Amino acid sequence: MKEKHIERYSQDELRKMYERGDYVPISEKDLPGEELPEGFWEDAQVVFPEERPTSVRLNLDPEVFAFFKSQGKGHITRMQNVLKAYVRAHTK
Repeated sequence: MKEKHIERYSQDELRKMYERGDYVPISEKDLPGEELPEGFWEDAQVVFPEERPTSVRLNLDPEVFAFFKSQGKGHITRMQNVLKAYVRAHTK
């Protein structure tokens, strides 16, 4: 199998090519960004959440759901926060 030719460019080189019109990004996310400073990743650590949230099906009274939904976007998060507060109040 014949390998394809791959060229690598730094962010600075891509930025200059973009400014000259020699580089056309496929999407906004492909635009050249800033270079990371030397040693940026030296002390980096991969962190995994201890537990993943549990997905459940929950039947709510219509007036309870309507109350949270009437407050706009983020109603599920607000319901979750109320439940968390309840658990904290009853586990101390």
